[in-house]
Amino acid sequence: MSEAGLRIVVVDDHTVMRAGVIALLAAEDSIEIVGEAGDGRAALDLVERYDPDVALVDLRMPVLDGVATTAGIVARYPRTRVLILTTYDTDTEIERGVEAGAIGYLLKDTTREQLVDAIHAAARGETVLAPRVAEKLVGRLRRPVQEPLTDRETEVLGAVADGLTNAEIGRRLVIAEATVKTHLLRLFAKLDVNDRTRAVVVAMERGLLRRP
Repeated sequence: MSEAGLRIVVVDDHTVMRAGVIALLAAEDSIEIVGEAGDGRAALDLVERYDPDVALVDLRMPVLDGVATTAGIVARYPRTRVLILTTYDTDTEIERGVEAGAIGYLLKDTTREQLVDAIHAAARGETVLAPRVAEKLVGRLRRPVQEPLTDRETEVLGAVADGLTNAEIGRRLVIAEATVKTHLLRLFAKLDVNDRTRAVVVAMERGLLRRP
């Protein structure tokens, strides 16, 4: 998939807000808006019909909310990346969105340039979090460093040490890729690290992960 002409759908139950996002992106040559929807059920239909690269999804919508919509897209149309775009930044909302499989979580005060960059990053499979969202998520998941890793977290970290991607870890452990991301976030918090490489190093230093 080339980044030229990324196909996206915009999903928001507020007509004015949806129109604003579309207007914001209309002049961007690298992005093509192929559809818009006002509820989650219609969003699933759009994704099935147009096979977009990225779906911009609000959280609170009628018929099917953003979390259920995200989970539905991830399960049924995994090629489409879900980027949540919302006004809600509570800890619970953020964690629910990430656990549902969203590749990114942005707030509606983001700038046009930030939104465009986020769409391209999401299409490449890169996680995108608004700075305030990242701070809240890490704060919610933070645990005392003495807390041991669970067996599953140790398995995930061992797979990271083997050089596997999130998708490959999911296949090895027979779990969803979104679940792999959640385990990684939790073990990052326990180890007080911010990236995969550092997590492996710290775990080995503390004797939590033994390599041959």
